[in-house]
Amino acid sequence: MRRLSILLVDSEVLAYEKLQRVVGDQFTVQSVASLREARQALEAAPPDILVLEVHLRSEDGLELCRYVRARSSLSYLPILLLSSFSTLQDKVAGFDAGADDYVVKPFDGLHLLARIRLLLRIKRLERRTHV
Repeated sequence: MRRLSILLVDSEVLAYEKLQRVVGDQFTVQSVASLREARQALEAAPPDILVLEVHLRSEDGLELCRYVRARSSLSYLPILLLSSFSTLQDKVAGFDAGADDYVVKPFDGLHLLARIRLLLRIKRLERRTHV
């Protein structure tokens, strides 16, 4: 059985290292630091889940949410925002842009892993009902 894949879009190296420790050998993690790299990775080999920081240096991660939701080939891709932005307005903006979940940094590894598994389960069920 193949391991599920995560595409992490975050400009902080520490985020990749922590996510890699959290998911261990359960997932394959690919990390990119920009929206351009993320789009290329999504087109080359869509992951099973997208984990995305809202603020990427001078870029807005919510743009990538909207990009994914506008593409029929990626419309069922689960998107989890992982961000240090923690206000209610930040979360609502993330959900309005197309995110499925929102976890605030710093995050607890077990909580993040549970949210990832939940999103994958929900998306699997959605695919079954739309086939």
